[in-house]
Amino acid sequence: MPQAIDGFLDQVAHVLSAINSFVWGPPLLILLVGTHLFLTIRTGFIQKHLWAALKLTFRRDATSQGDVSHFGALCAALAATIGTGNIIGVGTAIYAGGPGAVFWMWITGVLGMATKYGEAVLAIKYRTVNAQGNMAGGPMYAIERGLGQKWLGVLFALFAAIAAFGIGNLTQSHSISDQIVNLAGPSAGDGTWVRFVVGLSLAAIAASVLFGGVKRIAWVSSIMVPFMAIFYIVGCLVILGIHFDRLPGTIWLILESAFTGYGAMSGGVFGYFVAEAIRYGVARGLFSNESGMGSAPMLAAAARSPTPVHQGLVSCTGTFWDTVVVCLMTGLVLVSSGEWNPAVHAGPRPDGGDLTSLAFGQVHILGPIILTVSLFFFVLSTILGWSYYGEKAVEYLGGLRLIPAYRLAWVIVAFLGAVIPETSIVWDFSDIANGLMTIPNLIALILLSNVIVRETREHIPDVYQELATREKD
Repeated sequence: MPQAIDGFLDQVAHVLSAINSFVWGPPLLILLVGTHLFLTIRTGFIQKHLWAALKLTFRRDATSQGDVSHFGALCAALAATIGTGNIIGVGTAIYAGGPGAVFWMWITGVLGMATKYGEAVLAIKYRTVNAQGNMAGGPMYAIERGLGQKWLGVLFALFAAIAAFGIGNLTQSHSISDQIVNLAGPSAGDGTWVRFVVGLSLAAIAASVLFGGVKRIAWVSSIMVPFMAIFYIVGCLVILGIHFDRLPGTIWLILESAFTGYGAMSGGVFGYFVAEAIRYGVARGLFSNESGMGSAPMLAAAARSPTPVHQGLVSCTGTFWDTVVVCLMTGLVLVSSGEWNPAVHAGPRPDGGDLTSLAFGQVHILGPIILTVSLFFFVLSTILGWSYYGEKAVEYLGGLRLIPAYRLAWVIVAFLGAVIPETSIVWDFSDIANGLMTIPNLIALILLSNVIVRETREHIPDVYQELATREKD
């Protein structure tokens, strides 16, 4: 029986891998990066307003319509965004695409700020109020109310509800259970009991928070996110400081490999390695910061914001913190460790998760503690944040009556993700779901770009006028 199950899982993994390669082929990558570039140009390089956006993050607004503050909405969105993609996802990108993938992840983050900005602008512009008096918004509402194409909105919501179980649940609980099993070592046996305990713990914590709705998620996130982000960034800086002599060579290797492909010899091999660096850098960059995916706008729509531009600017800082800062820290630690290089391993080359564990493990005791504690909080926060995205998608599809059943299913999947031993199935499933929900959202962003530009031109002056007034006061 175990052999039959293993054979079935192998077949499933093979099929999912093939589908994943098709979904994340050149057309989607071109559409994604093209949208990032398109909106960067159309908004007049909105990234240049980053400092103003960071100031707006802490703006208090008790008068504007909405469920949570700018800071609460950002923290809840960051809770969903900062997850295993920032740690394990970077490892899988380097494993598959080499050190150069780190550069392309970083570029995806910088350009993706414009896309995240546009998504939030449309979320506020086209949001509505549900039967409970709470805000409801996101790409499905922008597609329906802005484009008049409800069928495409339904398609997005369907993909989002399914994708939430992958990117926001399965991969998260799976990654932390893997890490704790590795940390426990021989004492964990085959790891079954450890995975079971981790799964039950995550399910119990998630249930206690998500049944309180967006306000409880935002409150918990506003406490958890700053702590976990600072803890992880400082931890990475300590590790990089211990191996400071490796840092210059690491930076050069990342830059060189991004354009030459590590290990490339000539001709087609050269093109292959560069293409793999770009493919996995962009794919994992999206998985990490979710720019263009359409998830974060569902939380942005709940924010108290006087104009769509105010929340758009605040939301784009999420991509900055997630990819430009946190993913870069992980990439520097992993590449500087040298563990990604097949030449340093006599046996099989470690995959993304093992690569991350080995890299942090080079700093004995401290490294594994930093990794495990950070991963636990990253996983928990993402499970909580993505539960809200899934709920909003389900609410759009079938109304509020479906949410209790969806929450129950969410808790069950959080447990199942921790006990599933097959990594490739989990990651490929997530990548496929991400790609399918990204397509309708990118279409809407492009077709509604005139709305984004109009709102930007009208309200950017209001932002700076408000900030100037606050500084005087």
